[in-house]
Amino acid sequence: MFRSRPRTSLVFGDQIARYGFGNGHPFGPDRHDVFLREIATEDLQRSVLALEPRPATREELEAFHTSRFIDLVRERSQAGEGFLDAGDTPAWPGIFDAASHVVGAALVAAEAVMEGRVRRAFVPIAGLHHASRSHAAGFCVFNDCGVVIEVLKRRFGLTRIAYVDIDAHHGDGVFYSFEDDPAVIFADIHEDGRFLYPGTGAAEEVGVGAARGTKLNLPLVPGSGDDEFYSAWSQVEAHLERFKPEFIVFQCGADSLKGDPITHLQFSEEAHAHAAVRLADIADRHAEGRILGVGGGGYNRRNIARAWTRVVRAFVEAG
Repeated sequence: MFRSRPRTSLVFGDQIARYGFGNGHPFGPDRHDVFLREIATEDLQRSVLALEPRPATREELEAFHTSRFIDLVRERSQAGEGFLDAGDTPAWPGIFDAASHVVGAALVAAEAVMEGRVRRAFVPIAGLHHASRSHAAGFCVFNDCGVVIEVLKRRFGLTRIAYVDIDAHHGDGVFYSFEDDPAVIFADIHEDGRFLYPGTGAAEEVGVGAARGTKLNLPLVPGSGDDEFYSAWSQVEAHLERFKPEFIVFQCGADSLKGDPITHLQFSEEAHAHAAVRLADIADRHAEGRILGVGGGGYNRRNIARAWTRVVRAFVEAG
């Protein structure tokens, strides 16, 4: 039985649905509605608190990104042409507003959790983990995860924030931005960078300086499936138990599932369900239940719908 008062929020709306790239680009704007249709099919919409996105403020964007980069995105958005990186992330009229709403949606979700209105939250179009502090990368304009982490530190005073990533691609924009920050407990299961963009995330990358040992990278060879995932996942849990996070950010990209057109892992949706259940339990024991799920990548529409919906169901059933 679900609680009468929803303890999980879902942040969605046209403002973030617009984030994407047309003309056959893998990150199309249809990904949002594919997920919402599956939520309706599973009859989960009545078990979540629906919240609307808002645009991130300039100050919030600058918590993570450089002022020069923010200005560049605004200028390219107004011009509506060119690229925001070396060629993966094209500019189009209005992309600044759409990307700002993605960050704002993640902040709406994090604020609802931190203010105690809900225990868990999920944002489908978010988890843009490749963007660095000073440039876009890999379909990612602004790094909503990075902004959320900085806001949790600065506004809410948290000192142990876990970032867990099971997207097929390494979360390089988060990793290198916090590589020397011991407040960020990082754990990432991904396809080995020798075979997939961005080519980073070797097991030897464990953080630097005072943060050495707070970072865990678990690269898997192409073709790895659920057995390999569960083996790696046990290391993620041990890592989190060691540091006892106060908040968990869960990037649950669906491009690690079998059948994705641009990656080579072979997970089933059960991997995402298992991760969500276990993280909810860890959050209950160490973080007052506080967990934020963000959709991340995924380019097989059926996989997106199923994996993300399993995450939401796990959050709802955790109470």
